[in-house]
Amino acid sequence: MINADLPIPLHAQISNLLEKQIRVGAYQEKIPSERELMDMYAVSRTTVREAVSKLVNEGKLQKVHGKGTFISKHPPIQEWLTSLNSFTDTVIRTGMNPSSRLLYSGKLLQQDGVKIFEFNKDAYLIERLRFADNIPVAIEKHFYPSEIGIKLSAFDLNTATIYDLLENELSINLSEAEQSITTHQANKQEAAYLEIPESSTVLCTERVIYDQFGKAVESYQGLYRPDMYVFRIKIKRKLT
Repeated sequence: MINADLPIPLHAQISNLLEKQIRVGAYQEKIPSERELMDMYAVSRTTVREAVSKLVNEGKLQKVHGKGTFISKHPPIQEWLTSLNSFTDTVIRTGMNPSSRLLYSGKLLQQDGVKIFEFNKDAYLIERLRFADNIPVAIEKHFYPSEIGIKLSAFDLNTATIYDLLENELSINLSEAEQSITTHQANKQEAAYLEIPESSTVLCTERVIYDQFGKAVESYQGLYRPDMYVFRIKIKRKLT
């Protein structure tokens, strides 16, 4: 039960309890109604809504208008933006099985209108559809200088972890990255790959990775299903 004397807010205590009960199978398809939770924990409707909204925002619960709040069958993968992680590593930590399907591997000329790096050579594109437990989650485009892309193409890109290849096979040090996250409307082909309706909004992350000398190694674009992938970061308020 919850304890009003604890420093943890009541809504956070209820969220934690609900999550634990879902995990042990106390609730199979849906959780109790707002009124039932209010009576169960002797709290206000606002407190219950805050508790439930937290789990909805994390993708662990799903509200269906007029029917109640249901347990999500496939909780989203959560990537913490505190270090440079591969999709494979992130999915494994979630307890799911990652897999890939190579969509394209080949040179991309900069005169095609795509500015990838600030150099006058061709760029090389590796595009893959990424899965978690056989569910399509993301479309990843990795752009490299040609000399790196051609070396990567010698490996099985359906099964390989590209960052492992860069570091272990090509001896490239992935030192730091700059990343932005926006939204994007999926076109017909992207929607078909991700098995979502056309024009659905997806998360779009763009990233440039540099080696220890400050040289750009990779330019990356990833399109992620927002119902299956969440980017998280923990921050602290700087005290003056």
